[in-house]
Amino acid sequence: MGRDERLAAAVEAARPADGTGLSVAALDPGTGETVSYGGRAFVTASVVKVDILAALLLGAQDAGRELTAAERSYAAAMIVRSDNDAASALWDAIGRSAGLDAANARFGLTGTAGGDGTLWGLTRTTAVDRLGLLRQVFGEESELGAESRAFARGLMERVVADQAWGVPAAADAGTVWAVKNGWLPRDATGLWVVHSTGCVTVGGRVCLMAVLSDGNATRARGVALVERAAAAVRVAFGERPAAGG
Repeated sequence: MGRDERLAAAVEAARPADGTGLSVAALDPGTGETVSYGGRAFVTASVVKVDILAALLLGAQDAGRELTAAERSYAAAMIVRSDNDAASALWDAIGRSAGLDAANARFGLTGTAGGDGTLWGLTRTTAVDRLGLLRQVFGEESELGAESRAFARGLMERVVADQAWGVPAAADAGTVWAVKNGWLPRDATGLWVVHSTGCVTVGGRVCLMAVLSDGNATRARGVALVERAAAAVRVAFGERPAAGG
């Protein structure tokens, strides 16, 4: 059984039979090995904040300047605490969806489209595109320079404790991980979008991972589903699930 088949079997075993949408993708950047399950687009909620930060950093690089003190403060609030006001300020600074889409085109993303007007959280994306963006932050072959990548990674490595869920559930015990999660109740349905993206160590290998879900009855159920799906990546790569995952 191949890795994708192992992932599909593990995800299906963990997925509720209630119509919840789920997509998973993971990449070992050292070997190039990938696994994926599902391929449709999802509303991003707050995982787009990594895109906003990457677009801001790329724009500053192009202009040959450092981030301003205000931009650094907004970026830290946006990633570490998932502050929405900070995200809105930087969304405006990058030129909203036009700026986001232009940056993501340079990053090689093909399945992500910025939200209309001020609605950055309604940007749409795929799990595979999340891996593409994570490669820009955590990989060596990137449009972002070393200092920009280190700044983004550092923020993702120190998210506040109550947001330290999701893909870190799959990480080897005692290892450093980086994460940016997203969650959003949809007005039309009352159901929750819950996502987790980041970089973890799985069975001794660095792994970029994205788990996207929607149609969750509650945020808590979405978090639990995302963590089960993240643990399934360990199975796909031939590892036992992490303790508690």
